[in-house]
Amino acid sequence: MTAARRPTRVVKFGGTSLEDEGRVRRAARRVAALVRAGEGVVVVVSAMSRTTDRLLGLVADVARGGVSPAARERDRVLATGEDLSAALLAAALTSAGVPARSLRGGEAGVSVDGEHGAGEIRRADPRPILALVAEGVVPVVSGFQGVRWDGETVTLARGGSDTSAVAVAASLGVACDIVTDVAAVYDRDPRAHADARPFASLTHGELVALAESGAKVVALEAARVAAERGVPLRVYGWDEPLSGPLGGTTVKAPRSRERREGAGPVLEAVL
Repeated sequence: MTAARRPTRVVKFGGTSLEDEGRVRRAARRVAALVRAGEGVVVVVSAMSRTTDRLLGLVADVARGGVSPAARERDRVLATGEDLSAALLAAALTSAGVPARSLRGGEAGVSVDGEHGAGEIRRADPRPILALVAEGVVPVVSGFQGVRWDGETVTLARGGSDTSAVAVAASLGVACDIVTDVAAVYDRDPRAHADARPFASLTHGELVALAESGAKVVALEAARVAAERGVPLRVYGWDEPLSGPLGGTTVKAPRSRERREGAGPVLEAVL
């Protein structure tokens, strides 16, 4: 196996991409294919589909009829969702012959400020990730969380795993793939509108505007960080073929104000 000695991209898997054992194995095959092609891959993960809601329900159930649990304990419960995804995917990669190691957000160098449940990323220190990649190990990082100055684990707002991935990519100076439950960024929700049209490409500003208007395929804060730090993105579905050119939507700084392929009237309205 060819082992890259520097990171070349971050791949972020959303909850639907890791919904069950089969999808975890498929995610592992995608990463393994990239590694065998010579890329230095860093992975960031969300909790498996519906896990965060289930964990919130458990916290509510155990506290029923009593005092509301401390935000600290709720955060520690929620963080286990991403930790589980990271450990399972690292295990699947190792089983496939790709050395991998799961890392909690703090272990991966993600520092946050703020209160429990509403943390904001202050810094992503690339050194822990660079050390692993240099050894030929794929870091699999728990998104949605980081460590505060006082050593506490603090979670971000919902959708924070996207922000984690973009922040890590920015710290490494590489692009970020966001693997999600739809094939691309669309002009409207394709699950509710059969005539929704995918965008082949967007600028960072256009993605931010779409997120501000309610599009949920990329979290708004992640879109803003990508725009501020100039992180190129590619958004595509979990069932995208594992070999050959990737589809989906590319997001990067504009070369000109010319209309690009896939940019229809809705896109024009958000310029």
